[in-house]
Amino acid sequence: MHIAIAGNIGSGKTTLTKLLAKRYGWIPKFEPVDNNPYLDDFYKDMNRWSFNLQVYFLNKRFKEIVEIAKSSDTIVQDRTIFEDARIFAPNLHDQGFMTDRDFENYSDLFDLMISLVKLPQLMIYIRSSIPTLVNHIEKRGRSFEQSIRIDYLTGLQKRYENWINSYKGDLIIIDGDNINFEDNAEDFRKVTDMIDANLYGLFPMGGK
Repeated sequence: MHIAIAGNIGSGKTTLTKLLAKRYGWIPKFEPVDNNPYLDDFYKDMNRWSFNLQVYFLNKRFKEIVEIAKSSDTIVQDRTIFEDARIFAPNLHDQGFMTDRDFENYSDLFDLMISLVKLPQLMIYIRSSIPTLVNHIEKRGRSFEQSIRIDYLTGLQKRYENWINSYKGDLIIIDGDNINFEDNAEDFRKVTDMIDANLYGLFPMGGK
Protein backbone atom coordinates (compact mmCIF):
# COMPACT_ATOMS: atom_id res chain seq x y z
CA MET A 1 0.00 0.00 0.00
CA HIS A 2 1.21 3.50 -0.85
CA ILE A 3 0.36 6.39 1.51
CA ALA A 4 1.59 9.84 0.47
CA ILE A 5 1.99 13.06 2.48
CA ALA A 6 1.63 16.30 0.53
CA GLY A 7 2.03 19.92 1.56
CA ASN A 8 3.95 23.13 1.06
CA ILE A 9 7.47 23.75 2.37
CA GLY A 10 7.32 23.79 6.17
CA SER A 11 3.89 22.19 6.48
CA GLY A 12 5.13 19.25 8.57
CA LYS A 13 5.26 16.44 6.00
CA THR A 14 8.45 14.87 7.33
CA THR A 15 7.24 15.02 10.94
CA LEU A 16 3.92 13.38 10.04
CA THR A 17 5.69 10.75 7.94
CA LYS A 18 7.83 9.78 10.94
CA LEU A 19 4.85 9.70 13.31
CA LEU A 20 2.73 7.55 10.99
CA ALA A 21 5.60 5.17 10.28
CA LYS A 22 6.04 4.64 14.01
CA ARG A 23 2.30 4.39 14.74
CA TYR A 24 1.44 1.89 11.99
CA GLY A 25 4.77 0.17 11.37
CA TRP A 26 4.87 1.55 7.82
CA ILE A 27 8.11 1.99 5.88
CA PRO A 28 8.95 5.72 5.49
CA LYS A 29 10.35 7.29 2.33
CA PHE A 30 11.69 10.77 2.97
CA GLU A 31 12.21 13.70 0.63
CA PRO A 32 15.89 13.84 -0.48
CA VAL A 33 16.87 17.10 1.25
CA ASP A 34 19.94 16.59 3.43
CA ASN A 35 22.08 15.03 0.71
CA ASN A 36 20.63 17.02 -2.17
CA PRO A 37 23.52 18.43 -4.26
CA TYR A 38 21.42 21.27 -5.70
CA LEU A 39 19.28 22.76 -2.92
CA ASP A 40 21.82 25.18 -1.47
CA ASP A 41 22.78 26.47 -4.93
CA PHE A 42 19.13 26.68 -5.95
CA TYR A 43 18.08 28.99 -3.12
CA LYS A 44 21.08 31.22 -3.89
CA ASP A 45 20.38 31.39 -7.64
CA MET A 46 17.00 30.00 -8.71
CA ASN A 47 17.39 31.00 -12.35
CA ARG A 48 20.58 29.00 -12.76
CA TRP A 49 19.63 25.85 -10.83
CA SER A 50 15.84 25.42 -11.08
CA PHE A 51 15.91 22.95 -13.98
CA ASN A 52 18.73 20.90 -12.44
CA LEU A 53 16.93 20.73 -9.09
CA GLN A 54 13.59 19.70 -10.55
CA VAL A 55 15.11 16.98 -12.73
CA TYR A 56 16.98 15.69 -9.68
CA PHE A 57 13.74 15.47 -7.68
CA LEU A 58 11.87 13.94 -10.61
CA ASN A 59 14.51 11.24 -10.98
CA LYS A 60 14.55 10.42 -7.25
CA ARG A 61 10.77 10.42 -6.97
CA PHE A 62 10.29 8.17 -10.01
CA LYS A 63 12.77 5.66 -8.61
CA GLU A 64 10.80 5.68 -5.35
CA ILE A 65 7.53 5.07 -7.19
CA VAL A 66 9.01 2.08 -9.00
CA GLU A 67 10.32 0.67 -5.70
CA ILE A 68 6.97 1.23 -3.99
CA ALA A 69 5.10 -0.54 -6.80
CA LYS A 70 7.35 -3.60 -6.38
CA SER A 71 7.14 -3.67 -2.60
CA SER A 72 4.73 -5.77 -0.54
CA ASP A 73 5.10 -3.36 2.41
CA THR A 74 2.93 -0.38 3.24
CA ILE A 75 5.03 2.69 2.50
CA VAL A 76 4.40 6.26 3.62
CA GLN A 77 6.05 8.83 1.33
CA ASP A 78 7.14 12.37 2.19
CA ARG A 79 6.06 14.40 -0.90
CA THR A 80 5.15 12.93 -4.29
CA ILE A 81 6.17 13.10 -7.92
CA PHE A 82 2.90 14.91 -8.66
CA GLU A 83 3.87 17.89 -6.50
CA ASP A 84 7.17 18.32 -8.31
CA ALA A 85 5.53 18.43 -11.72
CA ARG A 86 2.16 20.07 -10.98
CA ILE A 87 3.31 22.63 -8.41
CA PHE A 88 7.05 23.30 -8.07
CA ALA A 89 8.15 23.24 -11.72
CA PRO A 90 5.16 25.29 -13.04
CA ASN A 91 5.64 27.80 -10.21
CA LEU A 92 9.30 28.26 -11.12
CA HIS A 93 8.36 28.67 -14.76
CA ASP A 94 5.59 31.19 -14.03
CA GLN A 95 7.88 33.25 -11.81
CA GLY A 96 10.56 33.39 -14.49
CA PHE A 97 13.04 31.05 -12.79
CA MET A 98 12.76 28.34 -15.48
CA THR A 99 12.92 29.02 -19.21
CA ASP A 100 10.20 27.91 -21.64
CA ARG A 101 12.65 25.48 -23.22
CA ASP A 102 13.61 23.86 -19.92
CA PHE A 103 10.00 23.70 -18.72
CA GLU A 104 8.84 22.01 -21.94
CA ASN A 105 11.70 19.52 -21.69
CA TYR A 106 10.86 18.81 -18.05
CA SER A 107 7.14 18.47 -18.79
CA ASP A 108 7.76 15.98 -21.59
CA LEU A 109 9.90 13.89 -19.28
CA PHE A 110 7.24 13.96 -16.54
CA ASP A 111 4.46 13.02 -18.97
CA LEU A 112 6.43 9.94 -19.99
CA MET A 113 7.02 8.94 -16.37
CA ILE A 114 3.48 9.60 -15.21
CA SER A 115 2.08 7.25 -17.84
CA LEU A 116 3.67 4.46 -15.77
CA VAL A 117 2.61 5.74 -12.33
CA LYS A 118 -0.51 4.99 -10.29
CA LEU A 119 -2.04 7.27 -7.69
CA PRO A 120 -1.35 6.41 -4.03
CA GLN A 121 -4.04 4.47 -2.17
CA LEU A 122 -4.33 7.53 0.10
CA MET A 123 -3.11 11.12 -0.23
CA ILE A 124 -2.84 13.15 3.01
CA TYR A 125 -2.64 16.89 2.39
CA ILE A 126 -1.49 19.24 5.17
CA ARG A 127 -3.11 22.61 4.50
CA SER A 128 -1.22 25.43 6.25
CA SER A 129 -1.30 29.22 5.93
CA ILE A 130 1.78 31.20 4.93
CA PRO A 131 2.43 32.48 8.52
CA THR A 132 2.37 28.89 9.80
CA LEU A 133 4.76 27.76 7.06
CA VAL A 134 7.15 30.63 7.79
CA ASN A 135 7.07 29.84 11.51
CA HIS A 136 7.90 26.18 10.87
CA ILE A 137 10.69 27.07 8.42
CA GLU A 138 12.28 29.44 10.93
CA LYS A 139 11.87 26.90 13.75
CA ARG A 140 13.72 24.09 11.98
CA GLY A 141 16.53 26.46 11.00
CA ARG A 142 17.82 24.99 7.74
CA SER A 143 20.33 27.55 6.50
CA PHE A 144 19.46 27.16 2.82
CA GLU A 145 15.75 27.83 3.52
CA GLN A 146 16.27 31.19 5.23
CA SER A 147 16.37 32.97 1.86
CA ILE A 148 13.00 31.59 0.69
CA ARG A 149 10.83 34.46 -0.52
CA ILE A 150 7.23 34.94 0.60
CA ASP A 151 6.05 35.35 -2.99
CA TYR A 152 7.65 32.00 -3.82
CA LEU A 153 5.77 30.28 -0.96
CA THR A 154 2.55 32.07 -1.93
CA GLY A 155 2.85 30.92 -5.53
CA LEU A 156 3.32 27.34 -4.36
CA GLN A 157 0.34 27.65 -2.02
CA LYS A 158 -2.01 28.70 -4.81
CA ARG A 159 -0.89 25.79 -6.96
CA TYR A 160 -1.28 23.33 -4.10
CA GLU A 161 -4.87 24.41 -3.57
CA ASN A 162 -5.66 24.16 -7.30
CA TRP A 163 -4.10 20.71 -7.47
CA ILE A 164 -5.88 19.40 -4.37
CA ASN A 165 -9.23 20.78 -5.55
CA SER A 166 -8.92 18.70 -8.73
CA TYR A 167 -7.31 15.60 -7.18
CA LYS A 168 -9.14 12.41 -8.20
CA GLY A 169 -7.86 9.87 -5.68
CA ASP A 170 -8.67 9.16 -2.03
CA LEU A 171 -7.77 12.24 -0.03
CA ILE A 172 -7.58 13.42 3.58
CA ILE A 173 -7.04 17.12 4.34
CA ILE A 174 -5.44 18.13 7.65
CA ASP A 175 -5.79 21.65 9.02
CA GLY A 176 -2.12 22.43 9.65
CA ASP A 177 -2.92 25.74 11.36
CA ASN A 178 -5.10 24.19 14.06
CA ILE A 179 -4.06 20.53 14.36
CA ASN A 180 -0.72 20.18 16.14
CA PHE A 181 -0.06 16.51 15.43
CA GLU A 182 3.59 16.81 16.49
CA ASP A 183 3.10 17.95 20.10
CA ASN A 184 -0.53 17.14 20.89
CA ALA A 185 -1.48 13.46 21.26
CA GLU A 186 -5.18 14.18 20.87
CA ASP A 187 -4.57 16.07 17.63
CA PHE A 188 -2.49 13.17 16.31
CA ARG A 189 -5.34 10.86 17.26
CA LYS A 190 -7.66 12.95 15.07
CA VAL A 191 -5.34 12.33 12.14
CA THR A 192 -5.09 8.59 12.72
CA ASP A 193 -8.86 8.32 13.17
CA MET A 194 -9.33 9.85 9.71
CA ILE A 195 -6.75 7.46 8.25
CA ASP A 196 -8.34 4.42 9.91
CA ALA A 197 -11.77 5.40 8.64
CA ASN A 198 -10.46 5.83 5.08
CA LEU A 199 -8.22 2.76 4.84
CA TYR A 200 -10.13 0.26 6.93
CA GLY A 201 -13.69 1.50 6.72
CA LEU A 202 -13.91 1.91 10.49
CA PHE A 203 -15.59 4.57 12.50
CA PRO A 204 -13.16 6.18 14.96
CA MET A 205 -13.09 4.05 18.10
CA GLY A 206 -11.66 4.51 21.57
CA GLY A 207 -8.62 2.74 22.90
CA LYS A 208 -6.27 3.26 19.96
